[in-house]
Amino acid sequence: MKLADLRQEYMRAGLAEADAHVDPLVQFERWLHDAQAAELPLANAMTLATVTASGAPSARVVLLKGIEQGGFVFYTNYLSRKGRELAARPLACLVFLWAELERQVRVEGRVAQVPADASDAYYESRPLGARLSAWASAQSEAVAGRTVLEQAFGAMQAKHGDRPPRPPYWGGYRVEPDALEFWQGRADRLHDRLLYRRAARGAGWTLERLAP
Repeated sequence: MKLADLRQEYMRAGLAEADAHVDPLVQFERWLHDAQAAELPLANAMTLATVTASGAPSARVVLLKGIEQGGFVFYTNYLSRKGRELAARPLACLVFLWAELERQVRVEGRVAQVPADASDAYYESRPLGARLSAWASAQSEAVAGRTVLEQAFGAMQAKHGDRPPRPPYWGGYRVEPDALEFWQGRADRLHDRLLYRRAARGAGWTLERLAP
């Protein structure tokens, strides 16, 4: 079958302004709960889009690890490609896709590192192998082969044992949203798109409908 012939009719649900919560983070948590209740794989997976210092786009999939202080939190190596891009331009876009529910959410906002104690707490909660890997892998850098990574992992295991401290170059980011769009597939491609925009700081959110 040709890709152009692949089609899907969207019939599962709708999203009306009257049913949307006034707080977009509460609305997001509702939809995330629905995705988890439906037992969708990696319901917390999100595409993280950044830009380089010259403005070139860059994207990858990461995992949401919390909604804290009004923002979306994920963890990574600060020296990785995304870390370097966020250091140069601390802005990002997140996209969540729950295809089985015919839903997606787009988040745009500013990015800041979470406090060190929050990164420490999350790092300690990770499996031992993941903690050692944070030491062994110079994320996004070229390596000669997998053997190099395995040897580095073994060296870190011998050095730190089962109590590795958090690497100083590894920790969390919080995306503080200025806009969130909720997309619900509808029949005949007349999809529901509700866009929340942050009003003045502390003044809540505005809500508008976008044409599909």
